[in-house]
Amino acid sequence: MASSTIISRSMPFTTKVKVGMTMTEKIFARASERTQLVPGENVWVNVDVLMTHDVWDREKIVIIPDHYIFTSDERANRNVDILRDFCMEQNIKYFYDIKDLGNFRANPDYKGVCHIALAQEGHCRPGEVLLGTDSHTCNAGAFGQFATGIGNTDAGFVMGAGKLLLKVPPTLRFVLDGEMPNFLLAKDLILQIIGEITVSGATYKTMEFVGSTIESLSMEERMTLCNMVIEAGGKNGVVPADQTTFKYLEGKTSTSFEPLYSDGGARFQQEYKIDVSKLEPVVAKPHSPDNRALARECKDVTINRVYIGSCTGGKTEDFMAAAKDKKVKVPTFLVPATQKVWMDLYGLPVPGAGGKTCSQIFEEAGCDVPASPNCGACLGGPKDTYARMNEPQMLLLNLQSVE
Repeated sequence: MASSTIISRSMPFTTKVKVGMTMTEKIFARASERTQLVPGENVWVNVDVLMTHDVWDREKIVIIPDHYIFTSDERANRNVDILRDFCMEQNIKYFYDIKDLGNFRANPDYKGVCHIALAQEGHCRPGEVLLGTDSHTCNAGAFGQFATGIGNTDAGFVMGAGKLLLKVPPTLRFVLDGEMPNFLLAKDLILQIIGEITVSGATYKTMEFVGSTIESLSMEERMTLCNMVIEAGGKNGVVPADQTTFKYLEGKTSTSFEPLYSDGGARFQQEYKIDVSKLEPVVAKPHSPDNRALARECKDVTINRVYIGSCTGGKTEDFMAAAKDKKVKVPTFLVPATQKVWMDLYGLPVPGAGGKTCSQIFEEAGCDVPASPNCGACLGGPKDTYARMNEPQMLLLNLQSVE
């Protein structure tokens, strides 16, 4: 990675002398009613929001079906039916249902991929603790909150008790400065980082992103960064909340929140300094997110199909970046993350495109019609899952990882 340096610091923590805490440590401290915490401590953390697919406070549980939904597979459909029955029985307020599998537009309550829907519906708030039964729950760290994925057993405990025993993670800090070239996206930044530290480089650690480049990013781009910390083994990712965060949340939530920030004297396990102005577009080659290569080094690779979608690559800005008025030469599949993104594709003009929308540009280019919002082929799924590969092919995609 260009202009990347690591500063290692020892961490002689003591509970006898109060020291500065990182953002994640402070969120844990407030949620556990402690004044001081250090990495490695196990504490009972009060949970603000639990997101699950599949009840201590009905208004703190958010259930969003998004895996295996637009399919004729009987077992997959049965799972959603069981989920619906549970939500009705427990009177769950925030259940974003999918009823008509043939037409998502006939489902006013359905939202789409859980991680982006959580943000758009106002369930992500600075300073809070958000847990979810999906590995990419860390997406919500873009809002300056602690967010991480948990298993079903832990989720069941949270439903009953409203809290969970968690270990305080140490923090890696990534300082990204410099003007971001217009040919880069946040996906390039996180792939650069993962390529540098490897897929195990942040195992059970917080990845905190700061610097002038981060401050210039939109909320969607910040979500892309935090979404993929799990690909580096990270426990969670965080971006300090600022005016960009607060503006995004306007009108989305009536719940009060209090942002928390790392102290000036906080101790980080390692610090990475990155000059973004010197970076180039990158890709992750098979079969690992840390198999990083410059995009120009892959110019001779033959591509059989293209897939644009998922929680990390199916947001409005991702499609705007892809709508370049160029003809496609291979099958190109489009899967918006949420209903809002789907509507943006048909309603928002692409800057510099003479008033054309993404849908118009993609149609003229020869792309497939945008699919109903869902996780799609990102996780494989039944054989009739939209855009799923049922035979070996070379695929260019902007997902986080393929399960």
